[in-house]
Amino acid sequence: MGLIHPTALVDPGAELDSSVSVGPYTVIGPHVKVAAGTTIGAHCVIEGHTTIGRDNRIFQFNSLGAIPQDKKYAGEPCELIIGERNTIREFCTFNIGSPGGGAVTRVGNDNWIMAYVHLAHDCIVGNHTIFANNTQLAGHVEVGDWVILGGFTVAHQFIRIGAHGMTAMCSLLFADQPPFVMSQGQPAQARSMNYEGLRRRGFSAPRIAAVKAMHKALYRDGLTLDQAQERIAALADATPEAQPDIRMMLDFLGKTSPQRGIVR
Repeated sequence: MGLIHPTALVDPGAELDSSVSVGPYTVIGPHVKVAAGTTIGAHCVIEGHTTIGRDNRIFQFNSLGAIPQDKKYAGEPCELIIGERNTIREFCTFNIGSPGGGAVTRVGNDNWIMAYVHLAHDCIVGNHTIFANNTQLAGHVEVGDWVILGGFTVAHQFIRIGAHGMTAMCSLLFADQPPFVMSQGQPAQARSMNYEGLRRRGFSAPRIAAVKAMHKALYRDGLTLDQAQERIAALADATPEAQPDIRMMLDFLGKTSPQRGIVR
């Protein structure tokens, strides 16, 4: 209790590890669980069925676990689950899930989330992502590992952003963004692949060459999405080292709805 400021209001039903620190005037509700090593700044409100893992840094003025901005929500016990070693900067709002979307909003591990980021109900965020200031995700958005979203990026509900992708500042996403793609614009358009990011993450030259070939099939040769998938599938035999990257791309494209499509 020595790490909890005397002005903080922590419900007796909350489960906080003894190493958790809580700043002044923060309010923590009865269904909140916080694991070891996490620090929570001043003037935060953490409520709902919210579970927070180890070693997170939660800065001041955050709202975590509030009910979804969904008029159909009727008080069901939905959840917000935050993993480990995340940094959550000021004025972020993460809502719990909704009954119609899996009932869980989930944030993975090792994410760097800057100020004023909004995660609506049922969003799923992977690991090692970076969300710059004012990134806004509508409900049911899925974000893969290692994604970087530029400041003021806005994502329409139900879209997916594939692993290793990137958006420029003020991008507006209405369609799925496949893995590795860099996009920009309103609406966002594919500009290139995130080659420099892949190099920094240790991708070998053959793997990057395979990503370039996938980019060419999707965006440079005038193919339909079905034709592009056939060409991408054929790359696996020529580049065995890149087979996991190719499988990830094909799995992503196979789940894209014809109505929403991909960024072009």
